[in-house]
Amino acid sequence: MEKRFLDILVCPVTKGKLEYHPDTQELWSRQAKLAYPIRDGIPYMLENEARQLSAEELEA
Repeated sequence: MEKRFLDILVCPVTKGKLEYHPDTQELWSRQAKLAYPIRDGIPYMLENEARQLSAEELEA
């Protein structure tokens, strides 16, 4: 994920910043407690495509 794209993308729920996690190929919204998947280089920014972040992930 290129930095310039990460600077443009925001969480569709909170409109807040996203964190890129290359190990899981996800964009995390800590405010919404959601992880949006990236598949074949395309971020899927739909709430129903995201998974809930665990308490352990949020603390890391």
